[in-house]
Amino acid sequence: MTASPRVWSTSELDADAKIAEGIFRADRLAASDAWETHYVGARAKFDALFETLANLTPSGMTAPKVAEAYGVGLGEALRYLAGPPISDDDLQVIADVDSIAPGVLRRDTVALRKVLDVIEHVIDPHRFPWLKSGTDPTPEQRDAALMASSVLLAAQRIATERRNDGKEAQETKVKDYLRTLNFTEVPTTRIDTLLHGPQAMQFCAECQLGERKADVVVRLHDTRLMAVECKVSNSRTNSIKRLNNDAAVKAEYWLRQFGVRQVVPAAALAGVFKLLNLEQAQQRGLALFWTHDLDKLGEFIASTATQ
Repeated sequence: MTASPRVWSTSELDADAKIAEGIFRADRLAASDAWETHYVGARAKFDALFETLANLTPSGMTAPKVAEAYGVGLGEALRYLAGPPISDDDLQVIADVDSIAPGVLRRDTVALRKVLDVIEHVIDPHRFPWLKSGTDPTPEQRDAALMASSVLLAAQRIATERRNDGKEAQETKVKDYLRTLNFTEVPTTRIDTLLHGPQAMQFCAECQLGERKADVVVRLHDTRLMAVECKVSNSRTNSIKRLNNDAAVKAEYWLRQFGVRQVVPAAALAGVFKLLNLEQAQQRGLALFWTHDLDKLGEFIASTATQ
């Protein structure tokens, strides 16, 4: 008889959810150093941009000056002059140019003019009120615009960093823990049948398992595959999307596709989760583990060798 992952009681789920939320809260409170770094970096970019573009006055908002700004790595700051900020992809599409790479814009004066036209059209009149009159900003207007723009860029950078680092940190913790159990990582591969994929004492990351991608796939001792989704949630509301609308949906797919005797869908969790969502995901066949207590994952993996 194959080993089954532990089905946690409501009180057990609640206790772990509270620990995870406490860790999340402490991490957020400790993020002030990251905010300072991002703000200082963003302010330096906008200081340089204002210097290059003569405080966004007509003498500075010219094609050659914009090309110069792109050439010294200020393209991101240029996009954040817009209200709201515009992405690289959107700018390229709206300007109808093949590329906004600095080297291309330096050579292609038509494309450069198109990019400048878009920037002038979408530039934020609230942060840069002197644009209407075509005059120099007052010192107060300049300082306010620099601060607002720097805060806007820094906030976006730290939000992106949190999204990326959260998932990557989760995967790293799971993979590092598997290595402590003497599992070895192997290259990513597509898994269409249970014979494919990692073999005994192996795991792989970002594998296509059937038609759905799994963050980490582990070959259990009894030859089954465990598909682990790494989920970080920053709110109880967000946990519905992360857990129920993503990981649990994948779990149901894998169980239908490969069968309950062949695959073990699981999630490694961190952050803030609603107790009801945890219970619902577990009822749908998803085994739950927490990255603050991965020994429980190790205990399950060990149990598959004794059946």
